[in-house]
Amino acid sequence: YEHGEGVEKDRGKVIHHMEEAAIGGHPNARYNLGCIEEDDYNIVRALKHWVIAATHGDDDSMKALMNAFKGGEVRKDVLAAALRAHKTAVDATKSTQRDTAEIYFRLNAEFVGNFN
Repeated sequence: YEHGEGVEKDRGKVIHHMEEAAIGGHPNARYNLGCIEEDDYNIVRALKHWVIAATHGDDDSMKALMNAFKGGEVRKDVLAAALRAHKTAVDATKSTQRDTAEIYFRLNAEFVGNFN
């Protein structure tokens, strides 16, 4: 619905589906909702979305919060709390199996890239 590929563009449906995904725990959807709110000049709502997404380990949301802090839109204590929660979430997803899989996929992508 966002790009109108195969369907008519519909911003309302984009937001609806993003909200459903965010409620379901998808951090990137939460980040995207923050971006939509920022585009609509709803900075407070954008920041709330980004804080939630950052606490679930979303790097883009953490970057958005850092930029908002630099712009004076986020207090230092809020940023610090989000950063601690972000680190906790990221640390919780670390494992030897994930690291091995990441190396495998990176090497495979490089190998395939050499033939394209």
